[in-house]
Amino acid sequence: MHRICFVCLGNICRSPTAAGVMNHLIDHAGLNVQFIIDSAGTSAYHQGEPPDVRSRTAAASRGITLTGSSRQFQVEDFHRFDHIIAMDTKNLENLHRMARDEADHARISLMRDHDPNSPPGAEVPDPYYGGTDGFETVLDICEAACRGLLARLQAEPRATTTG
Repeated sequence: MHRICFVCLGNICRSPTAAGVMNHLIDHAGLNVQFIIDSAGTSAYHQGEPPDVRSRTAAASRGITLTGSSRQFQVEDFHRFDHIIAMDTKNLENLHRMARDEADHARISLMRDHDPNSPPGAEVPDPYYGGTDGFETVLDICEAACRGLLARLQAEPRATTTG
């Protein structure tokens, strides 16, 4: 089981888009039972709100559904998720400040670092204050990064337990 939480600032644009894209990819690959996908924000600015209508509209045009409501990332999430993926360096820094130990730090990564064609340290831009093109760009970026992440996770050897 792979447990992944995508994280941005407000949890209404980028992180729910990444979660929706990842769910879409694992659904089409028939891997639903192997994944738990969620998203959160480092702030509580939009707590309880659904994903931004512009994000939902752009995603729907590609057959992707964005669901859920905004929530703030909690320290307990370090135990709930194996992979905590930040959309930009500011949220990456916020997550590292919340981390309590090396195991927590090891769970954190930057979204575009999962895209083999993206330069190291590249960010997912926040489309909130821009036009509709920004939401399309975020979808393109999330799709490339999620494809890379899915390929990497599928290539990892599975841990086995012995009785």
